[in-house]
Amino acid sequence: MSIELNNESGIDLDAAALVRMVEFALRKLFVHPQAELSILLVDEAAIEQLHVEWMDEPGPTDVLSFPMDELRPGSEDAISPAGLLGDIVVCPQVAAVQAETAGHSLQDEVQLLTCHGLLHLLGFDHATSQEEQEMFSLQKQILSEFAQTERST
Repeated sequence: MSIELNNESGIDLDAAALVRMVEFALRKLFVHPQAELSILLVDEAAIEQLHVEWMDEPGPTDVLSFPMDELRPGSEDAISPAGLLGDIVVCPQVAAVQAETAGHSLQDEVQLLTCHGLLHLLGFDHATSQEEQEMFSLQKQILSEFAQTERST
């Protein structure tokens, strides 16, 4: 898998752990090993500009996803085709406030937001209560299983 991560946020995070989580999620969702993904960590001004430009909504947000080839998860019998998943943009400054409210670390919040963005790239959404249940359940499962693998290594 080709995962490019650029941290332009000015906040120090464990980029290697973030990439490991994404690799874990992509394997779990049977995404082709040659799929490409870009993750960008930016400050509040940069994400606010993207939020206004692409969502026509004011103010900074926590995560934005920009799908490219509209890849979908595969299965054990048939992995997804290779292609460009797209871009995930996360704002650690916004994530820091949410992490404090949630009572967990900034790293955990950025991983949650990145996983959330990845699921959006793979076609998941939370517009209806059924979609929300499916997406958030899968997100929780991925993060929980990833945390277990991290503890065991």
